[in-house]
Amino acid sequence: MYSDDDFPSPTPLWYRVIMFAMIVIGVLWIITFYISQSVYPIPGIGNWNIGIGIGFMMVGLVMT
Repeated sequence: MYSDDDFPSPTPLWYRVIMFAMIVIGVLWIITFYISQSVYPIPGIGNWNIGIGIGFMMVGLVMT
């Protein structure tokens, strides 16, 4: 039988880390926006903060 160590992963570890990090950053961005009552992360752009958070999550999704 073969173990998992015999076959290399099709995706490098750094790529998976960046992919999950982008998704987590997007979620945290939106959570911060809602918890701070639209004051943070960038106060001047208002609801576009949701678009930025979704953009981060989309980049992570596209990386899959």
